[in-house]
Amino acid sequence: MKVVIVGGVAGGATAAARIRRLDEQAEIVVFERSGYVSYANCGLPYYIGGVIERREDLTLQTPESFFSRFRVSMKVHHEVTAIHPERRTVSVKNLETCEEFEEKYDKLLLAPGAKPAQPRLPGIGMDKLFTLRTVEDTFRIREYIDSKHPKSAVLAGGGFIGLELAENLRELGMEVTIVQQLNHLMNPFDSDMAAFIHNEMRRHGVKLLLGHTVEGFEEKDEGVDVLLKDKKPLHADMVVMAIGVTPDTQLAKDAGLKLGIKGSILVNERMETSVSDIYAVGDAVQVKNYVTGEDALISLAGPANKQGRIAADNICGGDSRYFGSGATSVIKVFDMTAATTGISETTAKEAGIDTDKVILSPMSHAGYYPGGKVMTMKVIFEKDTCRLLGAQIVGYDGVDKRIDVLAVSIQAGLKATQLKDLDLAYAPPYSSAKDPVNMAGFMIENISKGIVKQFYLEDVPKLLGDESVILLDVRTPEEYNGGHIDGFINIPVDHLRERLGELDLGKPVYVMCQSGLRSYIAARILAGHGCDCYNFTGGFRFYDAVMNDRCLVEKAAACGMDQ
Repeated sequence: MKVVIVGGVAGGATAAARIRRLDEQAEIVVFERSGYVSYANCGLPYYIGGVIERREDLTLQTPESFFSRFRVSMKVHHEVTAIHPERRTVSVKNLETCEEFEEKYDKLLLAPGAKPAQPRLPGIGMDKLFTLRTVEDTFRIREYIDSKHPKSAVLAGGGFIGLELAENLRELGMEVTIVQQLNHLMNPFDSDMAAFIHNEMRRHGVKLLLGHTVEGFEEKDEGVDVLLKDKKPLHADMVVMAIGVTPDTQLAKDAGLKLGIKGSILVNERMETSVSDIYAVGDAVQVKNYVTGEDALISLAGPANKQGRIAADNICGGDSRYFGSGATSVIKVFDMTAATTGISETTAKEAGIDTDKVILSPMSHAGYYPGGKVMTMKVIFEKDTCRLLGAQIVGYDGVDKRIDVLAVSIQAGLKATQLKDLDLAYAPPYSSAKDPVNMAGFMIENISKGIVKQFYLEDVPKLLGDESVILLDVRTPEEYNGGHIDGFINIPVDHLRERLGELDLGKPVYVMCQSGLRSYIAARILAGHGCDCYNFTGGFRFYDAVMNDRCLVEKAAACGMDQ
């Protein structure tokens, strides 16, 4: 059996190694148009910033090492230009010699990946304008920085690459501005949770210009003017386009393979395309989001690696299946970690799912053990069924651990109330006896049983000034005087029973504290005295962070620059 693989990196290289482990006799040829067949794509921004110091550390395997271990022929600088299913061949061009030839196959695997989105804007193509997708892109940016010593950069796009590159360029001492069309960074996150990411970026000197559209580029004063819609241009020494990626599927289209959303390659659970003996994996293929069941494009290394293994199994006569992705991801944002799994509240509502949520601020480990840090967790679930839909966490220590537990819970089909039952590891340096994931489960169980009712950040504006309700802040006077929402009266929770006479318990009471715990206790006290009461999810800490961020975003929209 002869297997030809188009593209290396995650999906293609994984498939090649797996095929060899399953079939020692197979002939395996990989064509990769770049000069690198297996590299750490996610590590590229960290080489630019000098965190990864050596070029060779980016390369996981070389053609020579791959051949030595697996006897796989890795042909770098070879571009497949056409597929001929009727005669089972591909046309190949050697980019170094310009030689063109056809290669036969018995099985063909497409792993072309995705390419940076490149809108047709004026100025695209100038030498101070970069994209970051390949090792060659990385070296180009690093060499420009080393030779030209730019002092400022504009990053168009606020996704994974934009944030990671912003951090690394700031560590080099550059002034960095991110321009993002959406009103928040990191689209997988809801805007309220993204507020914490914004704050961390600003704290490290990154300027944010959110809700603005880039319309073109002009060379000016030995730098680049970034042209914005309805705003003055931004000037910088260099610009990086990081507005996302699109499936690189022209080959598949020309060969007549069926395509899916945004031109992606349509595959079944076995990673088979619409044409016999042709498989496809990675960023170029359409998959299922296993939370919504909807078609999706999920450009992450984990799914690509799994798909490569599954395709290899099936090429070798097995029957492996890929059932979709929950889009679990994590990112380092300077000192902070931000992670998400499943779907956001925004996505759930767009899908017509009747959702609810809990927002909590647990410590990363036992509070009495030194060094614990607060994280902010948002867990989304379906109201009637308590089906677990997604989660977002921002914080410092322990974020990745909790998001992985929640990711497994979603994939296993656990209800949100079952989070309380998970038996998770505990020792004071690592967690609490009631882990944050358990705490989310306790809160959701209380909601599902009607023990507590919630109100949310979006409810606050219509409650302010409503004389038919009581707004109650149960923090200490010191906390209240340090910042509160006008219209909320202050009665500390530990004095509430003695001061119930100050409240008209015939009115609904909306209760807030710093994180949501003391207000929950207050709500139970009030409910015990026959009061209709609601607990604010997230607490004043959450409200203050989100509202301050929104104020800054609105100011930036008005004046054209983040404050």
